[in-house]
This record gives sequence, C-alpha cells and structure tokens, in this order.
Amino acid sequence: MVSSASKANHRENRLLAALAPEDLACLEPHLEIVRLSKGAILYEAGDTIHSTYFPHNTFVTLLNIMEEGQFVEVASFGREGLFGLISAIVSREAFGRYKVQIAGTASRIPLDRMQEAMQARPTIRRLILGYSEALLAQTFQAVSCNAFHTVEARCCNWIMSTRDRIDTDLLPLTHADLAELMGVQRSTISTLLRTFQVQGLITQQRGGIIIADRPGLEEMSCECYGKIRRTYERLLPMTSSQD
Repeated sequence: MVSSASKANHRENRLLAALAPEDLACLEPHLEIVRLSKGAILYEAGDTIHSTYFPHNTFVTLLNIMEEGQFVEVASFGREGLFGLISAIVSREAFGRYKVQIAGTASRIPLDRMQEAMQARPTIRRLILGYSEALLAQTFQAVSCNAFHTVEARCCNWIMSTRDRIDTDLLPLTHADLAELMGVQRSTISTLLRTFQVQGLITQQRGGIIIADRPGLEEMSCECYGKIRRTYERLLPMTSSQD
C-alpha cells in the first residue's frame, strides 16, 4: 500500500540532500512524499514504471521471480539512493518485483519529470550516474559474496547494511524476512540470530532485531560490507552512514 504523507523532508534521502539548492528546486515542484507499507508490491516484473522513488527510512528490495515461483534478491534500495529510474531508461519495464521490506516514507516523482530534470541539469545527471555505478558495484560484490562467503558473514553484512540505510539500531525484520531476503531456510536464520544474541551482538524482540554491538557485527562481516560501503563513500560522499 502507498499513501500520502506530509511529516517528512525530501532531504531525508541522501541523494536529494546532496543536490545543490538550485538542482533540488528543479525537482521539488514535482516531488511528493508518500508512505510505503511493509509488504507492498510497487511493481511486478514487466510492469510499466511511472515513478522514481527516493527512500527516506524505508527499505525496498528488487526480487527476481523464477518461472516456478522461486525468487532471489538482486538489489536493494534505501535512503542512499533511488529506484524506478535506472532500469527504465529505455524500456520503462520493471526488471522484477519491487517489494517494501521495511515501512517508511519516500519522495516520489513522475518518471518523465525526473528524466527531464536529468537532461536539463548536468549536475543531477552526474549524481545519478555516480549512484548507478555504486549500485552496479554493489550488485557485482553481492554475487561474489553469495558464491564464496559463509551464511554467518552474509547475515552480518545484511544486518549492518540495513542499519546503515534506515539509520537506527532497531531493525523491524522477522526471522522469516531475513530468510526470504538471504535465500536460506528460516531455521538457519533462527539458529544464527540465537548465536548472535548469546555473543552479545544483538537482542531480539517480537518482530525485530536490535543491534547491541555494531563493531562486533562488523568484525564478523566479510570483506564485502566494507567494500560496498567504501564504494558509496567514494562515489557519493554525502550518502555514507556516519556514526
């Protein structure tokens, strides 16, 4: 479900926050703030993309759905970026299913207006190209991570990267959510999270996970978490999470 929302600011998204005032002024008349509900499907594969979204505190994943119904996460989007633009440059068709994993707000703009702004404002275009490169690098690293690294390290990566994107130590994710996103059995996630809790890395509550030891989780993560974070810092300096 998508609904209108007013108690938010466009600059809660770090790409919009990185824009010069005159560039944001070009977009702002066409931006609206919407609230995205957990579980909402914004696009299915093949749907025509009409809008570009700039997440604030929401978290959206792009899932590739196979013919027999299996699915896997291929990209994710938080306040560091946008979705509904890069894959719509030519065909305007969604690559896969865009699903809201964590409810929150986002700034939304019609795709046509976004493309017009990119053509009119070279600085907006450069910022989007920088984000596109960072997203491609993230996807490249994730493929390698899934092939070579342990499920423990991958789980730590996922917890840490999600925390960076919503900027809070309370992650409203269930065991089932994590299992779905990581493509593993729910029982595997339950075992991992119990272990992390015993080690003092997290605490658990109904419907969520609280990060208790961020440095400890980062130490248990594989190289991929740091590489991806440094890529975003290099290409989009204002979009990196700060302590």
